[in-house]
Amino acid sequence: MSETLNIRPRAEDVEGIPILRPLPSAQRRSIGPFVFFDHMLESSFAPEHGMDIRQHPHIGLSTLTYLFEGQVQHKDSLGSDQLVLPGDVSWMTAGRGVAHVERTPAELLHSGSRLHGLQVWLALPMDQEGREPSYSHHASASLPESESLGVRIRMIAGSGFCLESPVPVLSPTLYADLQLGAGATLAIPTEHPERALYLIEGEAQLDDDPLPLHELVVLPEGEAFTLSACGDCHAVIIGGAPLDGPRRMNWNFVASDPALIDSARTRWAARDWPTVPGESERIELPR
Repeated sequence: MSETLNIRPRAEDVEGIPILRPLPSAQRRSIGPFVFFDHMLESSFAPEHGMDIRQHPHIGLSTLTYLFEGQVQHKDSLGSDQLVLPGDVSWMTAGRGVAHVERTPAELLHSGSRLHGLQVWLALPMDQEGREPSYSHHASASLPESESLGVRIRMIAGSGFCLESPVPVLSPTLYADLQLGAGATLAIPTEHPERALYLIEGEAQLDDDPLPLHELVVLPEGEAFTLSACGDCHAVIIGGAPLDGPRRMNWNFVASDPALIDSARTRWAARDWPTVPGESERIELPR
């Protein structure tokens, strides 16, 4: 059996929020369509403090925000203004260009709050990079689940484990939330060629080896594994079909053609970009 590839995340700080970021990495640029993986670590905010990610742009990708705890207000240049609750999927497809804002809702900002969750980016297929931007919100209750023998699976996006999410992915995708009780086991099938596990909390084994906490463990293609919980544990699995070609990433822009990124940088710097209604502050282009 081939060995797994374990990717240790970089510790980052995004506008005051502690982040672990295993993807992208020099070891691996993508897993299926996933080109970016941020674990927003558990954070407590005092009153009048919280998330405040000012207006910023994207091209060539879909962003997916999924919370375990807390709330986020999503606003974008399409006019969307959506409260995102734990277990919901906030899905924004940038296409040729979109801007958005993410912040703690006003009610929680005044009272103080907590936040814990994941944000991932999925590269668009090459023939979809220039599409019109779009946004959709999928409430927790709309996501399919299965529960058996101490294992609960929720399909966040894509398909797998005989479940299919309503999130409108544009390429074969696997993104599932896995919760196992002590002693439970889960067979990890080979239905998607590229797969990686990320243990959020608890202790688990992958076959006979410990599954490291907060590392992205890339599974060899075509090989089945068994995930076993040593105690209650929580993980996610991501994956899908390989990308249809290499991607470049520069700041918040993803594209197969460097000229698309150069154009996006020029447009954002020149303020030739769709704006979020009611928003004037923005994150400037890094040098």
